[in-house]
Amino acid sequence: MRCGLLILFCVFFFAACSGAAGPTPAPRPSATLSPEAARGKTVFSQNCGSCHSTIPETVIVGPSLAGIASRAETRKPGQDGRTYLYTAILQPGDFLVDGYSDLMPATFGKQLTGEDLDAVVAYLLTLE
Repeated sequence: MRCGLLILFCVFFFAACSGAAGPTPAPRPSATLSPEAARGKTVFSQNCGSCHSTIPETVIVGPSLAGIASRAETRKPGQDGRTYLYTAILQPGDFLVDGYSDLMPATFGKQLTGEDLDAVVAYLLTLE
């Protein structure tokens, strides 16, 4: 009898506690990359990530690219962000960031396919 009351108490206790906290909030959805930007993230990781971080204020060799989509719009007057990024990749010596040497290889235009280059730029444009 005593064991039965204890079990009954536990059942009621757990039932009462399970609803006391209210509903669990749904997790915030994470940003979903387009297929092209997702491919660009992979190409970036394989070719650019050893020198450029996407974490703010994190310098590996070259400047962090966190927020590059917003900065690219303002780096060269009269030039949109997409054009700036293509030029910065294909002719890196043209747009040196203050405090950094001209170490980025100018050979990515030959190493990457056009699709890979487009994908990397699409990915970089997601880095707000």
